[in-house]
Amino acid sequence: FSPWAVLVLAVAGLPAFFAEARFSNEAFRLFTWRTPETRQRAYYETAIAREDFAKETQLYGLGPLFLERYTTTFEKLYQEDRALTMKRSFWGWALGLLSTIAFYGAYAWTALAAVAGDITLGEMTMYVMVFRQGQSAFSSILSAVGGMYEDNLYLSNLYEFLETPSAVRSGSATVGAKPGDGLRFESVAFRYPGAEADAIKDVSFHLAPGEKLALVGENGSGKTTLIKLLTRLYAPTGGRILLDGTDLLDWDLDTLRGRIGVIFQDFVRYQLAAGENVGVGDVARIDDRAAWEVAADKGMAHPILSTLPQGYDTQLGRWFGNGRELSLGQWQKVALSRAFMRTNADILVLDEPTAS
Repeated sequence: FSPWAVLVLAVAGLPAFFAEARFSNEAFRLFTWRTPETRQRAYYETAIAREDFAKETQLYGLGPLFLERYTTTFEKLYQEDRALTMKRSFWGWALGLLSTIAFYGAYAWTALAAVAGDITLGEMTMYVMVFRQGQSAFSSILSAVGGMYEDNLYLSNLYEFLETPSAVRSGSATVGAKPGDGLRFESVAFRYPGAEADAIKDVSFHLAPGEKLALVGENGSGKTTLIKLLTRLYAPTGGRILLDGTDLLDWDLDTLRGRIGVIFQDFVRYQLAAGENVGVGDVARIDDRAAWEVAADKGMAHPILSTLPQGYDTQLGRWFGNGRELSLGQWQKVALSRAFMRTNADILVLDEPTAS
C-alpha cells in the first residue's frame, strides 16, 4: 500500500493551519491598534455603571450622552470583530475542505483497492482506522501549535512589560547614618515628565523627631508631590531628601515605607470587610482584630465600624453581595485608621485628612 496516501492526508491540513496563523496575526494587530477605542468603551461603561459616577451622571443628565458614545464605540469595534470573524471562518471552512476531500479520497482509494483485490477487507478496515486516527492526531498537533502561537502573540506584551526596568530603584540601607536626626529636605526640586516647569523648587526644611509640620498652600502648589517624594513614589529631579542622615535613594524601599504611615486625599475604598479595610495599612497584621480596633479608635472609625450589622466583618462597598456603603466622610475615617495600623512608623503623613 502506497505511503503517499498518508502524506496527502498530512499535507492537506497545512493550508488551514497557515491561514489560521495568519488570521491570528491579524487579530493581534487589530487588538493592539484599537487599544485606545477599547479603553474608551470600558471607560464609558464604567461611567454608566459605577456608583461613584452615579450622582453626577444623574444630576447632569450624562446617561444618554455616555450611552450614545459607548454604543458608537462598541458598534465600531463590533463591526471590525465581525469582519475579521467572517473572513476567518470562511477561509477556515474553505481550506478545511481540502483536508476533508483528502480524507474521503483516501477512503475511496482504499475501497477501490479492496474491490480490485489488492487488499483484503480486514486490511481495508485497518487502513480506514489508521487514516482517521492519523488525521485526527495531525489536526490536534496543528491546532495545539496554532493555539500556542496565538497565545504567544498576546504574552509578548506581558513579557515586554515585565522586562521594563523599574523607574524606582531600591537601596540597601535599613538604618540611617545619624539615627534620630529626623527628616531633611535639602533644595529639593521635582518636575513631572513632559512638564515645562518644576512642580516644586528649592524646598528645604528639617523635621526633627516629635515635631509636627503643617503645609498650607493652594491647589496644585505641590503638597501631595512632597508626600510622594517622601514615600519614594517619585525621585527628586534636584536636591536630596535624607532620613536619619541617609539619602532616601539609598534606603531599602520596604524598610523606608514601613516607617511611614500615609493617608492620601484620594484614598482607596477597598471592597473588603470593614476590618480588612483598616488592616491593609499593615499587611503583616491584616488579620489582627485587636490591631484593627486600636487603629480604628485612633482614626475615629471605631464607632462607625462597630455598629455595622456584622461589625468589623461587614463587607464594605456595593461590588459584592450584602455590601454596606459608607459616606465619604466615614470612608475617610477608615482610611485614616489605616495609617494608624503602622504602629512602628516614625512618620505619619495626613494629606487633607478632614477634606471629606
